[in-house]
Amino acid sequence: MTAAVEQSTSRPDAGITALVPGAVVLDEYVDALGPWSAVVEAGDILTIVDLEGNQAVDCLLYAAADTAVRYSAPATIARQRSIFLTTGSVLLAETGAPLMTVVADEVGVHDTIGGACSQESNTLRYGQHTRDQHACVENFLIEGSRWGLGKRDLVSNINWFMNVPVDPDGALGIVDGLSAPGKRVALRAEMDTLVLISNCPQINNPCNGFNPTPVRMIITRPEAGK
Repeated sequence: MTAAVEQSTSRPDAGITALVPGAVVLDEYVDALGPWSAVVEAGDILTIVDLEGNQAVDCLLYAAADTAVRYSAPATIARQRSIFLTTGSVLLAETGAPLMTVVADEVGVHDTIGGACSQESNTLRYGQHTRDQHACVENFLIEGSRWGLGKRDLVSNINWFMNVPVDPDGALGIVDGLSAPGKRVALRAEMDTLVLISNCPQINNPCNGFNPTPVRMIITRPEAGK
């Protein structure tokens, strides 16, 4: 695990801390449009901070010891009996094994079905002029390559802070987020878990308020017995 990184007091969010108390193991910023990854050890807590509000954070999970064991949207949705994630939601692999659990949440609704933007889907949805825009699939491929992962290893992802309501007729919407500056969600690793992040670069729909912004990733280790 990477050594602890001291929080910079020069940042405007310097007063923001992890949502679940503990010793800080890692504290990093993810630039707007950028990727990020880390292994969160079993029992550790990952807090994702929406620094400026209304920023979608695309996420994939893999067992660190065997990346063939990976997050499954169908298994997670079936177990929760909900397409939305919040406190208490268990993020399952296709084997049924729990990878992470949402242990605290300041937003209340996170998406499991909106998927990740790609250059192909941008072109189909928004026109040929978007075909060269950077997208989440490209972020996942760039960051996944550091861990030996390729396109065949990408699956349906989680979208933290993204608001995707479902209309009575079954149609999906991608609308303004429910988050706000400094809002957080915290995930406990149930096994050593590789977390891949794409800090969504989408500018053609409201998932990022048409203005992608940085986010912050804080890993903490709870004190023994707490």
